[in-house]
Amino acid sequence: QVQLVESGGGLVQPGGSLRLSCAASGFTFSSLAMSWYRQAPGKERELVATISSSGGWTNYADSVKGRFTISRDNAKSTVYLQMNSLNAEDTAVYLCTAKITPWARDVLYRGQGTQVTVSS
Repeated sequence: QVQLVESGGGLVQPGGSLRLSCAASGFTFSSLAMSWYRQAPGKERELVATISSSGGWTNYADSVKGRFTISRDNAKSTVYLQMNSLNAEDTAVYLCTAKITPWARDVLYRGQGTQVTVSS
């Protein structure tokens, strides 16, 4: 059974940091690219960051470039999203997804999401 389980979300003050984790199981994690999306109320889903299967290639949305870092540990079947300098616009549900390639539009698997709220 395929599972992607996100964790690490919560309430943080503006300027703060959070580290999201996504633990994968039920498939060959090291063979798939991974992406983080976010969905805020009233807004379209946004692709935040993508990492290739080996971890050697990453890409970020302009809105998070320089503040967020995606990484993965294939030995632990886990992908991370380090988020720094958070602001209110980063408030959203963050979802972990798996894709065949980093450029694929279709998502193979997705998690349930973890809520990130940036507020003072």
